[in-house]
This record gives sequence, C-alpha cells and structure tokens, in this order.
Amino acid sequence: MEKRKVFDYSFLVIGLLVQVVTFVVANLSTLNSQLSTISLLSGLLGVCSVCLCAQGNIWTYVFGFGQVITYTYLCWTQRFYGEMAINGYYFVTMIYGVFAWRKRLAGNGEQSVVPRRLSWYVLLTITVATLLLSWFAGWGLAEWTDDTQPYLDAFTTVPALVAQVLMILVFREHWFLWLAVDILSVVLWLRAGDYCMTAQYMFWCANCLYGLRRWNSLNAKR
Repeated sequence: MEKRKVFDYSFLVIGLLVQVVTFVVANLSTLNSQLSTISLLSGLLGVCSVCLCAQGNIWTYVFGFGQVITYTYLCWTQRFYGEMAINGYYFVTMIYGVFAWRKRLAGNGEQSVVPRRLSWYVLLTITVATLLLSWFAGWGLAEWTDDTQPYLDAFTTVPALVAQVLMILVFREHWFLWLAVDILSVVLWLRAGDYCMTAQYMFWCANCLYGLRRWNSLNAKR
C-alpha cells in the first residue's frame, strides 16, 4: 500500500514538473516567448485531474472543472471549435459524474471507485461507430467552418465524447479511447505551437497506461 502511494505521488509530481519546465523553456526560447500562463494553469489542473482519475479517486472532478474552463479558453484562441464544444459537454457530464462515481465508491475510506468491464464485442462496436462519426465530423468542420485542423480536431473530439461517457459509468475500457485521443492531441497542439498543452497530452498518454493498470488492479466487485 505504501509503495503504491509513493508511486502515485511521484507520478503526480513528475507531471507537474513537466508542465512547469515546459512553460519556462518555451517562454525563454524564441519559438514562443508569449506562451500564456493560462496554458500552464490548465496543464497543472489537468495533470492533477488525470492522476486522480487514474487512481479512481472521485476528487478528480474538483480539478477537472478548473481544467475544462481554462482549456476552453485556449481552444477559443486557436479556433478549435470541436474542442470547445466537447469541453462544454465535459462540464455538464462531470456534474453527473460526481453522483455516478459516488454510487460506485468502494467504501474503503480512500474515495476510490469500483470499475466495471465491457464485453469485447460491445467495445468493438463502439470503436467502429466512433471512427465513422469522427470522419463525418471532420468533413463537416472542413466544409462549414474555418477550423484550422478540422479532421484532427474531429478525431480528438468524437472519441473523447465516448470515452467521457465510459469514464463516468466507470468502465475501465475508457482508457483505450483516451490514449488514442491524447496521442492525436499531442499532434494537434504541437502544430498549434502551444508547448504546455503538448507536454500535458504527452504526460496524459503515460497516464492512460498508468490508469489502465491501476483500474485493472482495483477490486472488480462491490
């Protein structure tokens, strides 16, 4: 138990340090001397939120609300309309998520939830449907908006919609979708020149693997 807690805290500290170091280096470089402190704040809140989510800790929502607000502002400055829309969705669904997670608490005094598992055929169906919807969403953004990266925006938006639902309903398979979203988001923000957001999503990729392993280790029965 103690070793696990040491790893949890160490992983969190590493994530926070990555954000701070990235912010300092990016602002000292000639590549981006005006990187907004909002990017740093959003990154720090995001690291706290995803680390707590990986632990199955309901306190993830406290930091999640702050991250959604700051991240939405950053998306507005870049005209990432799909990302803006999904963060409004996050905000609403997280309100429900607080109550949903409370019903799945293990009752061990650590505020951790008991995860569930999807059958393989349900997961396959969800994956195929998500890919098709993402393509159509990208086409729509390319045709009807001035989105700067329409297909990449869509493929980081639609899967995240699905992953959010699975997370709120405490299905451990949401980590697979989040990993795909985070990898594409690294590309999205790297191309936008926001290195704090790029570093955040790189860390989130590692957190998905950490979260999947951690959720698999949680007791599957109430």
